[in-house]
Amino acid sequence: SAAPPGRVWTALLTGEDGVVFASLSQADPSIGHIDLLAVHPRARGRGLGKELVGAAEHWLRDNGAAQARMAGNPPCYAWPGIDVRATPAACLAESLGYERYHTAFNMTADLTRDLGVGDDLDRLAKAGVTVHSAPPCDRERVAAFGRKHWNDNWAWEIEHATGCRYAIRAGEVIGFAAWGARPEWFGPMGTAEEARGLGVGGVLLRRCLAEQRDRGHSTAQISWVGPMRFYARAIGARVERVFWLYRRDLR
Repeated sequence: SAAPPGRVWTALLTGEDGVVFASLSQADPSIGHIDLLAVHPRARGRGLGKELVGAAEHWLRDNGAAQARMAGNPPCYAWPGIDVRATPAACLAESLGYERYHTAFNMTADLTRDLGVGDDLDRLAKAGVTVHSAPPCDRERVAAFGRKHWNDNWAWEIEHATGCRYAIRAGEVIGFAAWGARPEWFGPMGTAEEARGLGVGGVLLRRCLAEQRDRGHSTAQISWVGPMRFYARAIGARVERVFWLYRRDLR
């Protein structure tokens, strides 16, 4: 997929041994992102990581950024932060003066278990709610709902998702769920405030996960989780991947 409007990025290399991605968004050009840093195991210990981060910071500074972040740059990014298991990357960031300012996490859903896709559509129908699939060629209505209730980033993700389901009541969209920003990743998902409590989110979630399972996936990553208890209760998801978000002023 094409990058979101207003996104500029670059990839900087050190031969075949290392690469760094950096990007800026017109939404806030003062904040730049180091979207990915990778050094081949055979080349570690030579200072290539420091060299690549320095090159990325130089590019960001030249393009007007006042701060660099090693964190997710929604709606599309190479990494959502530094995985807590990536000790060398975290040590490098802190040695270069980056501040750890937030923690994000993903939950893992086991798609081989019973997802509970049963007669819940009948229950919703009694409340005047119907559930539909939105193919890629017919997402405008759902994207508009995501933009109205949340932001442009969610609208972009809805438009570019592999799969999308949505719910309607009285002719109006009241909720949606999407998956496929990365093949195994679920999200975003949201329900209009006035429709919460009907169980719409759980129905949309389970149908999207069933669709991922039908595409051959045995697990799904629920990215940047907010309501942990909801996912744990709805489909037995568990916290598994944790990411540290870092930032450093460039001026």
